Formats: sequence, structure tokens, C-alpha cells
Amino acid sequence: MSTPETTTPSPTPRDYPDHWEADVLLRDGRTAHLRPILPTDAEGLVEFYALVGQQSKYYRFFAPMPTLSDRDVERFTNVDHRQRVAFVITLAQKILAVGRYDVIDPERAEVAFLVQDQHQGRGIGQLLLEHLAQAGRERGVKRFVAEVLPENRRMIQVFREQGYSVKGGWEEGVMHLEFDIDPTETSIGVIAAREHRSEAASIAAFLTARSVAVIGASRRRDTIGALLVRNLVLGDYSGRVYVVNPAADSVAGMPSYPTVSDIPGEVDVAIVAVPAEAVQDVVLDCAAKGVHGLVVISSGFAETGEEGRRRQRKLVGLARSYGLRLIGPNCLGVINTASEVSLNASLAPVMPPRGRAGFFCQSGALGTAILEKVRGRGLGLSTFVSAGNRADVSGNDLLQYWEEDDATEVILLYLESIGNPRKFSRIARRVSRAKPIIAVRSGRTTQGVPMGHAVRHIAAPPEAVDAMFKQAGIIQVDTLDEMFDVAQLLAHQPLPSGSRVAIVGNSDALGLLAVDAAVAQGLTVTSATALGSEATAEDFEDALDAAIDDDHVDAVVAVYIPPLDAGGEEVANVLAAVGEQSDKPLVSTFLGREGVPELLRVPDLSGDTAGRGSVPSYPAVEAAVRALARVSEYAAWRTRDDESAAVLEGIEVDQATRQVNEMLMHHPEGHQLDDAQLRALLACYGIDLWERAFVSTADEAVAAGERLGWDVVLKATAERLRQRPDQAHVWRNIDDAAEMADAWESLTQLVSNPADAEFVVQRTAPPGVPIAVNGLEDPLFGPAVSFGIAGALTDLVGDRAFRIPPISPLDAAETVRSVKAAPLLFGFRGSEQVDVEAVEELIRRVAQLKIDLPQVSTLDLVLVHANAEGVSVLHATARVDQVADARSDLFVRRLTAPAADTLPG
Repeated sequence: MSTPETTTPSPTPRDYPDHWEADVLLRDGRTAHLRPILPTDAEGLVEFYALVGQQSKYYRFFAPMPTLSDRDVERFTNVDHRQRVAFVITLAQKILAVGRYDVIDPERAEVAFLVQDQHQGRGIGQLLLEHLAQAGRERGVKRFVAEVLPENRRMIQVFREQGYSVKGGWEEGVMHLEFDIDPTETSIGVIAAREHRSEAASIAAFLTARSVAVIGASRRRDTIGALLVRNLVLGDYSGRVYVVNPAADSVAGMPSYPTVSDIPGEVDVAIVAVPAEAVQDVVLDCAAKGVHGLVVISSGFAETGEEGRRRQRKLVGLARSYGLRLIGPNCLGVINTASEVSLNASLAPVMPPRGRAGFFCQSGALGTAILEKVRGRGLGLSTFVSAGNRADVSGNDLLQYWEEDDATEVILLYLESIGNPRKFSRIARRVSRAKPIIAVRSGRTTQGVPMGHAVRHIAAPPEAVDAMFKQAGIIQVDTLDEMFDVAQLLAHQPLPSGSRVAIVGNSDALGLLAVDAAVAQGLTVTSATALGSEATAEDFEDALDAAIDDDHVDAVVAVYIPPLDAGGEEVANVLAAVGEQSDKPLVSTFLGREGVPELLRVPDLSGDTAGRGSVPSYPAVEAAVRALARVSEYAAWRTRDDESAAVLEGIEVDQATRQVNEMLMHHPEGHQLDDAQLRALLACYGIDLWERAFVSTADEAVAAGERLGWDVVLKATAERLRQRPDQAHVWRNIDDAAEMADAWESLTQLVSNPADAEFVVQRTAPPGVPIAVNGLEDPLFGPAVSFGIAGALTDLVGDRAFRIPPISPLDAAETVRSVKAAPLLFGFRGSEQVDVEAVEELIRRVAQLKIDLPQVSTLDLVLVHANAEGVSVLHATARVDQVADARSDLFVRRLTAPAADTLPG
């Protein structure tokens, strides 16, 4: 059986824009492939057109046009991808839709679509318009125009719902629509909302499947296939289970079918447990049956090496080309504990208890251990997905699904790699506003990527990735145990309204440990009540009630170590009662127990797990306080009010873009900007870079001083001499030629080779604190900005703060204050406080430049003086490089490509 590796006909023209190709999700969560049209599509276009209804044809051409002439076919399939651009959307290599634009003047193009009737209503028109607009922007098109018959309401709706400002007029019974295609906040929001709905729908089809086929089930009880069937049946799955095994009539007492196509009923999801080399044949069989998605348990893919990576890329491309989404390969499976579904399509032998946490795990090997840990803590899960090699479905998809899943209140992520960090950050920022996300990220320090994950290595420093998580409101923890510590608090207790803590306990020693731990975690201990070892349940109740009622307390830590002759049940009843009724979180160290002990549980509706109001317990008081601190930080993040972010004035994006594009036209290989070019670029963003004059002789230095009006400095700027703590290679406040001569003679004697010292003359800057602001562009991660006090010592200890654009005023304020050397800006040891607001604004301007101009691969404001009057940018460097399809995922929906040229990090 043939298994084509690509959906693009060959050969392709030399100027074919392959970066416009994309796997896309339709409104119903199924996949399709979008690509530029080719001359070899002629036959496919004729077949496509024959399946289009007569009314749709009339709407497209304003006249009866039952067939396409040879001339029409040639004209429609031969385009230059510049003045004439056309896309097709295909499924199983069959064309479903065509969209195109034709340039009618330098800035305007006429756009039109045609979608097969049976595929209308699946969001195909919107997808075509998104991708055509992005292609048009690349080609310099500013506006789209369209001629539409007034009765073609569906097409008019496509244009009006896209989020652009559409203007319309009438002429001879035809509507003339026209709109700018520059992205707007509204249009980007529309795209994000459609992306959310389609990705959530694709995951819902897995987790709420009404029928499941197990492919590879065997009569032998010790096989993976047999285990999958057994878990589905014993888990009380509410849907239909089908078994596929061509060599058996029945498996586990159930009838077996030779292929998926032979199954008499519908099949929503196929669980695949066959050898890796046979999986692609299964894809074709499932596609013919109309299966929505595959859960590939089978191993033998990218985790095995280069041959496995090729097999995995081929598998993903094939599945998507036939409209199927894929979880895995090399995964544990999926679980939905909802009573109306009760789906255990995994290798986990025991169904976890029903709860309020959704768990996404990339590691198949850790999956079973994680589920055991969940059960042991009494936590409970709503859904569980183990994505294995994460070849297609990723954590981004699950975040989209869980955002509106009423059964999920807390989201847990165990991440081994991040395939699309920009998208992850964008989605997580939104989801965290409503539901807490707790994440463990393996390889956090090394940025390593597991063997089976075909994603590029993130070049951005680990601190930048940590900053992305923090800005998105993600509670990042170091271990799985700490993840569950935080999760059991979030799942059972309310969020604190602040960081003030009361400690109540019957052990002086543990109470003191709790106080120390709270202070170390940044919490404020407002009271610590030591009840003594003989304290009764009534004593605990009085002390807890007093703490809860105290307006100066936001959370309570209870510590209980029972006397030798007591079991603690009465105290447990008090804790449970207080925890259920309190609007402030209560955590405990109760008998050294871990999780939510039976005695501290409030019964859940399901009866098999702890309900809301149950009191979590921790074996060590330090763990309880650490979890409370993480939750307090998250609660504070959620209450941040930064909606009144001031708009930066004096930014000229168009002029800056023209400058960068002109540089790259003359230097397509990339270009390091000289001082004049950089000064002009920064001026577009309201950043004044002070002029410097490079000099190599004393006469040149004198001439430069005269031109700058004296009161200048002479300094060496070579890397080995720059920012020396002793300031030996800088001569300040030079006011005439004689002083310049003295300065030149003195400084040139200090260096072994004056020609390499890179001496410059510059106006004398006011005294101040030296700072540095840097921007970088990682091809995978996107833009990042860093800030720190400039100098050799701070560089040596790495005292820098990172943030991910966009950076709000509040983000900028936190950035400045987060470096250890920040007191230097705030009047350290009696010095004058600098204009911190000017420093924060400079950070935001650099961030805005990095948002607007991804071609600026690096931007380093190496030396900036900050003082009470503002900031002076004295030295900066920058480089521009070509960026293909830069950040277009913000403007068009596309699935992450299973790129053939990526290797494990």
C-alpha cells in the first residue's frame, strides 16, 4: 500500500514559496493542508470544480459556468506567487477549496474564494483569507478588494467576521468590499479565538470519543493490545470498544475485525499498538473509515535515532494529510474520568480517581508512576494525556481544551520540550487568568531536548525561558512532588488574598521551622500561636477561628503532632470543619501525612476523592509553606491591574521597517549596523544614541572635540578595555586642544597597541549609574529583552533580569527592581536616586522595537548612564538578519510542522 510522504505535487517551480505551506485545523478540529497552487494541480482543479454546486459557481463568477475551459485551468494554476497568488486546501491530496488574489495596483489586490459545497461551514474561507493576507503583506499589498453578489451572504460574512474594517458600496447590483489587511488588535483576536475553538474541538474528539478501536489487540494477555482492551472494559467505558486483529476471530471475548474499515459502526478514535513499520498502513485504513484521531502507543520512532525520526515525520505528515490528529507516538495514552465517559485508553492499569486537575505529560515512561502518585495523594484528575514524542498534539492543544472544560480547575504540565514557545506563552497568559497552571520543565538548566522530540534547541538563555513562564502566570516548580504539593492546595482550598500568614501548632520546634520557612519564601508571618503539646481539639478550634477571623491574615498553617496517647481524630475534625468553611486557605502538617488524608477530606460528589474545602497535609512543614508561597505569588499575579498601560509616543514603525529592509536588500547575508545607521534606527523609537567619533591620531581627536563643542571624553572602546573598573582608559571633561593632546599622550601610553584600542571622542555624559539593556531574537523562542547594571562585576555574576515582549509598565518596573544591584538606582548609601521611570521607559522602547522588527537579531545598549535627569545612551550595537516567515503564527493559524531538518537539542 503506497504511503506518500508529502501532499505537494512535484516537481515544484524554483521560486515556489514553500514557507507558505501549512497544516491547518478546520473548525471541526480536523486537519487539512494549505499550500500555493501549482501547474501540476490542473487535473485536480478540474475534479474539484466538478464537485462544486452550480450556485457556488455562480456566486464566484457571476454567471453560469458549469465547467472550466483549458484556458481557465491554465490561467488559474499558473501563477507567479507575487502579482498573482493562489492557495489550495487539500485533504488526501484532493482539493477542497481555492483562494487567490490578483494585484490590481501596487498596493491593492482583488481576492476571491471557492469552496466545495460539502465543506462549506468548516471555516475554510477564513483560513484562506488569513494566509492570503499574510502572503500579501509579504509582497507589499496593503488592501484587499472583493466583488460579491449581495445574495452571497456566506462570503460577505467571511470578510466582515475577519476583524478587519470592511467598507462596502454598490455598483450595478454587485457589492464592492475593500479593507486594509494590516493586522489589527481585533483581527488578531479573531484569529486567536478561532484557533482556540478548533484546537479545543480536536482534543474534545479524543477525550469524549463515543467509540474506540484498538488496533493490534491480541489474545495473549501479556501484550500491550490486550492490556488496552482490558483497561477500556474494566474502566467502564461508556462508548463502544472495537478490536482489530486480522489473525483472530475474537479477542477477550469480543469479536475481532480484520481492518478498521470492516467495523460496522462509526469509530471516533483508534488506539494503535502495532509495530512501528505497520503504523502508516493503519493511518490509511483509519482515514478511509473516517476516524478523527489516532493514539499511537507504538514505539520505534524518533526516540530510536535518525531512521525513527524519518518514520515519525512521515507518519505525522500522512496523518494530517488525511485529516487525522495524532497523540504520540511512544505514549501512554489518554484518560477521561468523567462518569459519563469513563475512558481509560491507556496502559495505566488503574483508573485515577475523578478530580479537578487536568494533567499533560510528555513522558510515557513516567506516566504510570505519576498516576500512582496522584492516587496516593487523593488528588484526583479530570483528564490525563501522555503525548510521548509529542509529534502532533502538544501541551498547547490541551491548554486550549482545558480553558473551557468545566471539569478542570487546575492544569498540570510535565514538559520535556516546548515545540512553539511563542504560542505557548500567548495561550498560557490567557488561560492563567482563569485557571492556575503548574509546570515541571525537565532540562530547565541545560535546555536539553529528549531524543524523541524533533524540536529545535532554544538558543535563548534559561533565564529568558523562566521569565516567559513567570510573565505567563505559570507556577513553575522543580519536581513532581512539588507540583503535587501545589496542586493539592489549589484543588481544595481558596486562593489567598495576600502573603500574610498565621501559624497555629502544638509543637514549638515545628512552629519555629514554619516561621523560618515562611520568611525565607517571602511570606509575612503576622502571628505564631504555640498551643503546647497538651492542646485539645477545642484549643485548636479557638486558635484557628481567631486566625481566620483576623483581618491581617491571608492564610493559615496548622501544625499537629499528636501526644503519645492520642490519635488526632478530634483535631482532624476541627481542621476539616474549618477548612470547609473558611474563605482563606488552610494547609497543615498533620501527623506527617502526605496528600489529603481521609480524616481531613470533605466528601466529593463522586465519593472517591477529596472535595473542595478538604485540607491538604504535608509531611514537612517546609513543603507546606513552600506550596503556600507559590500559590500566593500566583494569586498576586492574577490580581495585577495593568490595563492602563501607557502607549509609547514618538515611534515610527514604518520608517524603521523601511530602514531595516533597505539594509537587508544591500546585505542579504546580514549586516552589523554602523553608528549612523543605528542612531537613525533608534531615533524611530524615541531613543537618542549619542554620537561618537572614532579617532586614530591626536589631530583627529582634536578635530572631533572641536566639532562636538568640547567638554568631551576620550576613551578606549575595545572589548578588552571597555568598562574597566579602574576607569584608566577614559579621560573626561576635555575642554580644548591642549587638554586633548595631554589626554591622547597619557592614554596611548597605557595600551600596548594604540591602533587596536578603538579610541572614540564623545560629549561628556552627566554622572550616573551605568546600565545595559539588550534585545535578542531566537528563531524558535522569539524576542527577549534583558536588563542589568553595566560593568565587569555584574557581567561576571550574571546579575541580569529577562522579560519577554510585550512588556507592560508593570513588567518594566518589576524588571528594574529584580536585579540584585537594583539598590544602586534607588539612592544606595546616600547617592541620588536616578529617574527610574526613564529607565523603565527605555526598556519598553527596546521591547517595542523587538516586537516590530524581528529582523533585528541583536540589539545591545551596551552603556547607558541613568541619573536623576533621565538616561543617556552612550554606546550601542545591533545586527540585522533575514527572518523567514517571522512570527507569522500570530497572524495565521498553522500547526507546528514536523520539520525534516530538526535534530534533538
